[in-house]
Parts: sequence; C-alpha cells; structure tokens
Amino acid sequence: MSKQEPDGCCPTLLDTPLDEDRAADLAKVFKALGDPVRLRLLSMIASRAGGEVCVCDLTPAFDLAQPTISHHLKLLKQAGLIDSERRGTWVYYRLLPRMTDRLAAILTRPAGGQVPAESRGAASTGVASPGAASPGAAS
Repeated sequence: MSKQEPDGCCPTLLDTPLDEDRAADLAKVFKALGDPVRLRLLSMIASRAGGEVCVCDLTPAFDLAQPTISHHLKLLKQAGLIDSERRGTWVYYRLLPRMTDRLAAILTRPAGGQVPAESRGAASTGVASPGAASPGAAS
C-alpha cells in the first residue's frame, strides 16, 4: 500500500468510504489473495513454526512447477504480504504481519458498531447462514 498510515488509524470499510487511491492499493492485495494457490502459500508461510519456511518445503505441496510457485510467491511479496531472504541456494519466506493486521483492521466492524440494514441477514443476500432453516422448511 503506497500511503503510510499511523498505526491504529485505519478506518474500516463501515467507517469511511475508500478513496480511489486506497481502493486501488487494497485491490492489489486482495487480488494477490484471490488465487487459491497464493492463499494456500500464504497460509503455509504464516502457520509455520519459527515464522519462516524454505521454498524447498513449499513446492512439494503443489502439483505445479517450481517456476510457477516462485511466480505466485513473487506476487505475494509485491503485495506486501510476505518477505524473503536468500540463504545460499534456497529462499526463505516469512509473513509480514503488518499487512495482514491492516487488512483485518479494515475489514473489522468496530465493537458495538451497527451493520447497515441492507447488508444484514440472508434476506438481502439470498444466502442462508450455516444451520439456518430455509423458508418453508418443515420444523
């Protein structure tokens, strides 16, 4: 994200509409997360004990060529989600928690905050919540 924001001052999507620049910056990050391979890679890196993982441990988890994995990792790095360090022949990746924390802050509804009426419940989205009975279902 190009603009530096002081810690703790990231308005959520429910607080303030995004301006064009911020929306473009966020879209790059969400686009990087929008691919199942990249999402799995990020999860594997983030959940690794010790906080980092060698590319040699990531590649076997996928039915993809090593250059394809490297490309996906490059996109995650360009989005500011991970960082890397070369050690000899191998590259080690680690999560950049600042970016994931910022995403979480942007998407989190403030405590006690109200959700706009049009975004509440299955009636407006057409999607029932898990475990909810469908209309007209026998009880």
